[in-house]
Amino acid sequence: MEFNFPLILMVITSVTGIIALLDLVYFKRVRAQKVAALTTQGGDVSSIEQASKEPYLIETSKSFFPVLALVFVLRSFIAEPFQIPSGSMEPGLITGDFILVSKFSYGLRMPVFGNTLVPIGEPERGDVMVFFPPDDPRYFIKRVIGLPGDHIVFENRRLTINGVEIPTKVLGGEPANNPTHFLGEETLDAANPTVKWMLARDNRSGDIVLWGGPEGEWTVPQGHYFMMGDNRGNSGDSRMWGFVPEKNIVGKAVALWMHWESWSSLPSFSRNKIID
Repeated sequence: MEFNFPLILMVITSVTGIIALLDLVYFKRVRAQKVAALTTQGGDVSSIEQASKEPYLIETSKSFFPVLALVFVLRSFIAEPFQIPSGSMEPGLITGDFILVSKFSYGLRMPVFGNTLVPIGEPERGDVMVFFPPDDPRYFIKRVIGLPGDHIVFENRRLTINGVEIPTKVLGGEPANNPTHFLGEETLDAANPTVKWMLARDNRSGDIVLWGGPEGEWTVPQGHYFMMGDNRGNSGDSRMWGFVPEKNIVGKAVALWMHWESWSSLPSFSRNKIID
């Protein structure tokens, strides 16, 4: 079961805020009236203290609401941390990397619903973006390859956009001895990503070939984006599940700030960098 954390946070923040507001405009006055009546009647000290005491739910809500509201605003409109869950963005981002995602690079968006409130910018080819795939509640991170209206062809590890082949430079094997993967560098509008291909056996000829993942031809609809992982031979992306609607955008990945593989290991900051 996938938990919708933004929705849960919004509900809890709203509930605690409403309780705090009701206390401000109503319950606080009721308590004050009870205290005044007991004081006039000569009530004992313990009764007066009990009447003035905030109920547990109100006290807790008033304590948590400012913190929840701050977290809600920061993660909804400013920035949010994410952890890389898989190797689909290797070699640039690896499993266990913690990244910071800008929530305003592509415009201020309504939390949970995703519609744009204030337009600021739009995705560019080469951006690393966090989003929800079509019909999937999980966060994904891939690179923007196709903008609305683009015609994309991916064949023999080569990427062609609107009839222009993207320059691709083969960098060599990884690791150096007995490589199982090879690297290449592409030149996109907003970045020069290092992409990863894997050695695989051709089903038809039986030969060992460099595999860049599923091939095909696509035209990006208006209001949608075509996403691919840098680990081209091992990435579930738009080549399989289609185009990403604009409303599914979460934000732009801007920085890698920590690497932490598991609870049994220590966090590392040696990989910290600006993401391109």
